[in-house]
Amino acid sequence: VPDDLLLGLKFIFGPSAVPALDLVDQRSVTRVMSPSGRTAYQVLGSSGKLYTCYSSCHFCTCPAFGFTVLQKSESLLCKHILAVYLSQAMGTCQELSVSEEQLTSILLAEEEDEG
Repeated sequence: VPDDLLLGLKFIFGPSAVPALDLVDQRSVTRVMSPSGRTAYQVLGSSGKLYTCYSSCHFCTCPAFGFTVLQKSESLLCKHILAVYLSQAMGTCQELSVSEEQLTSILLAEEEDEG
């Protein structure tokens, strides 16, 4: 990433920019698609935990999103969602096709983790 673009990312997204680029470099973003066209993204975080992100509604299942974005309104997004957007723009997303049932299981597993 050229220096001027990196500075722009850091200016707009603050401390999330560099860790998000690290996730992109590590190819930690996977687009999960079902035959019906439903799509979610899974991002392997730096802690080794897998987070589910929804770019269509700008949401991530990580604790940082819940706290700094939703509760405190201190940030526009977490590093995982930014990594999804950057991976999309750079064409570096891993691709995983799953059945409708598998995608449902992925989504329900996230719900159970939160509940």
